Amino acid sequence: MSINTFLKLVEIQTKLASLFPFLLGTLFATYYFDSFSPINTLLFFLSMIIFDMTTTAINNLMDYQKAKDEGYKDEVNIIGQEKLSEKLVVRLIVAMLVIAFLLGIILVFRTNIILLLIGAVCFFIGIFYTFGPVPISRMPLGEPISGLTMGFGIFFIAAFVNVEPGTLLSLAFEGTRFIVEGDMVLILSLFLVSLPAVFLIANIMLANNTCDLEQDILNHRYTLPFYIGKKRAVQLFNGLVYSSYAVVVIAIILGLLHPILLLLVVTILPMRKNLAVYNAKQVKSETFVIAIKNIVLFCSSEVVLLAISLLFR
Repeated sequence: MSINTFLKLVEIQTKLASLFPFLLGTLFATYYFDSFSPINTLLFFLSMIIFDMTTTAINNLMDYQKAKDEGYKDEVNIIGQEKLSEKLVVRLIVAMLVIAFLLGIILVFRTNIILLLIGAVCFFIGIFYTFGPVPISRMPLGEPISGLTMGFGIFFIAAFVNVEPGTLLSLAFEGTRFIVEGDMVLILSLFLVSLPAVFLIANIMLANNTCDLEQDILNHRYTLPFYIGKKRAVQLFNGLVYSSYAVVVIAIILGLLHPILLLLVVTILPMRKNLAVYNAKQVKSETFVIAIKNIVLFCSSEVVLLAISLLFR
């Protein structure tokens, strides 16, 4: 398998959905908690990106194996396009999964054992998102679960590995007893600040499922747009975008973010143009990219402004 084929299999271009919450969580921990651990950050980044590639490879494998339309197998799915051996893809998936797991274990020893439980939940969701008799991605839960797992999960862990142990959440053992401690206010603060990433990542799945609605029905995939209809799916897509701006304003009012992030409002103008294009038609080859453009526009601007805010702490 060539490097180019591997990158296609893991859809490297989609990893922005992991990168943005990672960057935002790391920057927020540095800004709000004045804490940064370069080694922990690097370990988490490698584990996160490798596991993300693993779940994408599993998704492509499952889609290829479960596809009812043979044309989809040969013309759309990368495994069919490149005539990849399914056994080779499985071995690759197992290897990446093991590497991601080992990196995660090292990070657990460097932080707190509670991270093992958090990571286990993320691994479970990531694997069964596309694997099993009824994958999460084939259900109407795909959008909220992908948004929360990546948007909040990655954001939270990125902050968790950078702050002092016990600041956010911890698990300790005393003989046969165990104690879980955490700061609810800080955890809720992290959740609020992560919401734009949650919304915009959910929108990627929502746009994908909306554009693929007819194809998904042929392949027995009954996603959220199937249940709420295309019109409401498009309205939800728009609502989540505008809610992202509202969340940032609320976070600034609460003192969680620096007022300089109000400059994000400037991006509403190009964002409205993007939404107008998407609202006009939902075609995979033409307008799905709008969901990617939206998250790049919003989150890259937020990353830059959050980085600048470090100068004004």
